[in-house]
Amino acid sequence: MHRTAAGERRKALKRSAREFARDARALQKASRAPAARREAKRLQGEAEKALAEAGALKLQARLEDLTVWEMEKVKQSRKGCKTYTYWMTSWREGGNTRNVHLGSARKMDAAQARQKAREMKAEALGIQGS
Repeated sequence: MHRTAAGERRKALKRSAREFARDARALQKASRAPAARREAKRLQGEAEKALAEAGALKLQARLEDLTVWEMEKVKQSRKGCKTYTYWMTSWREGGNTRNVHLGSARKMDAAQARQKAREMKAEALGIQGS
């Protein structure tokens, strides 16, 4: 997967969750005092909360990882060559790459093509409220 804002946020959350869990384990081993146990429990709760938020960001990061490009098709005829351009995108579904034709470059600009690709990818991946 490529770097996206949601993906980087997800990695940071997972890293902080590991740190919270490590600190909680260290506190539990180091001291049997009730205050230390409460602090360890609080840290463990923080770790679980960060992991849950990171899990929620997984689909968002996958949706943000989108590349749209312009494809050219040259057609030969008796009158000569004609070049057509259109927008394409691709993403992974399972183990396969899915290439999607978005439409003519004359009828839509890059921003419209990106928005259409985002909607199509969200629908294909089953993500609601993109």
